[in-house]
Amino acid sequence: MKIDRLTTYLVPPRWLFLRIDTDDGPTGWGEPVVEGRAATVATAVEEMADYLIGQDPLRIEEHWNVLAKGGFYRGGPILSSALAGIDQALWDIAGKSIGVPVHQMLGGHVRDRVRVYSWIGGDDPREVAVEAAIKVEQGFTAVKMNGSGPLRVIDTPAQAAAVAERVAAVREVLGPDRDVAVDFHGRMSLPMARRVLPLLEEFAPMFVEEPVVPEVSELVGQLVAATPIPIALGERLYNRWDFRRVLPTGVAVIQPDLSHAGGISEVRKIATMAEAYDVALAPHCPLGPIALASSLQVALASPNLLIQEQSLGIHYNAGSDLLDYLVDASVFDYTDGFVARLTGPGLGIEVDAAAVEKAAAVGHRWRNQVWRRDDGSFAEW
Repeated sequence: MKIDRLTTYLVPPRWLFLRIDTDDGPTGWGEPVVEGRAATVATAVEEMADYLIGQDPLRIEEHWNVLAKGGFYRGGPILSSALAGIDQALWDIAGKSIGVPVHQMLGGHVRDRVRVYSWIGGDDPREVAVEAAIKVEQGFTAVKMNGSGPLRVIDTPAQAAAVAERVAAVREVLGPDRDVAVDFHGRMSLPMARRVLPLLEEFAPMFVEEPVVPEVSELVGQLVAATPIPIALGERLYNRWDFRRVLPTGVAVIQPDLSHAGGISEVRKIATMAEAYDVALAPHCPLGPIALASSLQVALASPNLLIQEQSLGIHYNAGSDLLDYLVDASVFDYTDGFVARLTGPGLGIEVDAAAVEKAAAVGHRWRNQVWRRDDGSFAEW
């Protein structure tokens, strides 16, 4: 069995899918993408294809090392995401070739189902409270919300209080038996985080995500020492060496993205590293069905899993959603806030190739917003 062809598909709302065909074996699917830079990642995949064509797809570790290190320049979101999608597709082929799910090849499942959380939106306490109530009615036991809009380096007491009011509104709806996570997207400086986090402590967030930008992740230990709220980070870290620098800080939860951090092979290693530091795993995944299936394969085999992000109904998915590209969408049925173990071969999903090709004929050119503060300066989105 040899790799015969790599084909990428730009599909709405903002995703990039990859299909790897073999000459006399199964087809594998991956999701190599950087949101807002999908076409750039597609070019990187095409360049990596020069090495892969004609290779044995089952030599996954060998191909990972050559693609990660053999070009001399390594790392970063584009190259690591291109590699991530390729790695997912190769694991998909490997599982299909012997008729077992990927987690079986990772040592077998350590849980029968995976807890998932759902996103809620809204700019004021009433809106987020309504959104949280809808998710409770749908059976979710955990939600995640944005913590704030754009912030000054050190913002006013009123802005800090506004963050607390929104979290308070969600906590009131959820009660003590459900969880809320608060995502800041790196919008706070360290001093602003020190001002805001104490105001959230009474609402006991499951975690506060990316309170500061990843460039200063090594300084997160200062926040860990200042608050009992668990700190989570990692969606913009791309390999085990990036995570090695932050694991000793006392961070509670790491969030590698299976479509950014080198795929199944690398995130499995990152999860194991984190386990040695008593750090929980919560894979980042506001993406499509292939990325989610890949995340779940690692989640099922990782003892230190906390929870899994998933994008069904997220605000980014207007016009196309998670289930639109699957032959059998029931694999992602959620019951009481959990998704059952994927038991199909490979990634455990069947991608609807016809739907993918039809959507790719439309494509997308998604870009994130560029935010400004009230003085006109750039603000973290």
